[in-house]
Amino acid sequence: MLTSFFMENIATIAVLFVVAVIVGLVIFKLVRDKKRGKPSCNCGCGGCPMRDTCHSKETK
Repeated sequence: MLTSFFMENIATIAVLFVVAVIVGLVIFKLVRDKKRGKPSCNCGCGGCPMRDTCHSKETK
């Protein structure tokens, strides 16, 4: 019963697994960058309207 379900839906399960791994890696990278103090957009903060609130510890 479980084997037949798995075999009928192998493509869907594989795609779901790949998407879950990609989402997990993205979340891992965002958390790691946040801990290191990097901006999430990976561009400079010079033109960002939120630069004063984002990095208030660094500028003061």
